[in-house]
Amino acid sequence: METLLSQKFTAYIGIDWADTKHDVCLQVGGETQRHFSVIDHTPQSIDRWAKSMFERYGAPIAIALELNKGPLVAALQKYEFFCLFPINPSTLARHRKTFVGSGAKDDPSDAQWALELLLTHPLRFPQLMPQSPAMRILASLTEHRRALVDERVKVSNRLICTLKQYYPLALELFGNHDTVVFCDFLMRWPTLEHIKRSRQSTFLKFFNEHNARHAQLNQTRWEIITKAMPLTQDPGVIRPSQLYATALASQLKGLISTIKDFDREIEETANTLADYPIFKALPGAGQHLAPRLMVAFGEQRDRFSDANAMQRYAGIAPVTQRSGKKKVVHWRYQCSTFLRQTFVEWAAHSITQSTWAEAYYRPQRAKGCSYQAALRALAFKWIRIVYQCWKTSTVYDEMAYLQALTRRRSTLVEAPMEVVTG
Repeated sequence: METLLSQKFTAYIGIDWADTKHDVCLQVGGETQRHFSVIDHTPQSIDRWAKSMFERYGAPIAIALELNKGPLVAALQKYEFFCLFPINPSTLARHRKTFVGSGAKDDPSDAQWALELLLTHPLRFPQLMPQSPAMRILASLTEHRRALVDERVKVSNRLICTLKQYYPLALELFGNHDTVVFCDFLMRWPTLEHIKRSRQSTFLKFFNEHNARHAQLNQTRWEIITKAMPLTQDPGVIRPSQLYATALASQLKGLISTIKDFDREIEETANTLADYPIFKALPGAGQHLAPRLMVAFGEQRDRFSDANAMQRYAGIAPVTQRSGKKKVVHWRYQCSTFLRQTFVEWAAHSITQSTWAEAYYRPQRAKGCSYQAALRALAFKWIRIVYQCWKTSTVYDEMAYLQALTRRRSTLVEAPMEVVTG
């Protein structure tokens, strides 16, 4: 990736961003004096400032800032004469503490520290190179979808907890508590008294309208209702809980519907990208994880120098600390948890879909590794394989990989290959 040493700039800028304004530290190329200013966080102010920089200094202009996405980055990426160099906020904070023993923090000085880091260690901070609009859309869609799924789990848990307080029968009637039919049931019959007053024909019609036409199951449900007893008859418990449960059911139904909309949009967007077949073919990736894996690798083949760089970026590679005779190995803290979660989840799904993955995972557990540690170890190996497929634009072939392991006399395929080749 292109770094600061690869080209010359007419000016170098450090920016400390905030919600309402941005502090700027500027140093003209070939000079040592630095100038400070403030930009209001409005499209008009940012546009005036950007155009004034171009009119005064020309192009290109290097900008150091402590984020790689967000409203300010989106605003600055519109201008071709700006080259953005993201700096990790924790890196900037540690640099500041190195020279400011008191721990004092000030926005103008942070802009200067960002500029100084960029000028002093240019090889450490690669330039932000935007990917295609489709890939950036997909990246945002997958992150937002995951946030919605987490919210769905929270709302579902609140709803279950509330029903246990006054209406446990509703939980007994349904095995899955985050479905549209369950939400509609609660909004139709929010208490035991409501369902007791209902007719059997109305009850059965409700399930038929929701395509839950399991005659025996629905009959069993009705029999449970006729024999049910209330957990409590205290209106001080029932009435508030009823209102809260109805509100939660409405929220949950909305989230379920929205997640389905995101799934359709993600699938449509992913299918427009040339690399999608590579990730769609991975064992266990499926409709949800394949787009997330593709976003993790991206489109730029020079983005990672080798598979180890990808393992570190994903947070899968462990960190080793040595001091004298002491050696400590721990997992990586400075990484995207969403990205690490993507690879760990996929590794878990791949166990039942890949012969060698299961053969690797079982011994890891047998020798005492925790479930999560075993999955991270498996994800570590998977990344090396997928990295090679991604670099060469090759679709993964399970049988070809098993044959390659057999030629290397790997223990991962000795037993499985006997079954495969029969």
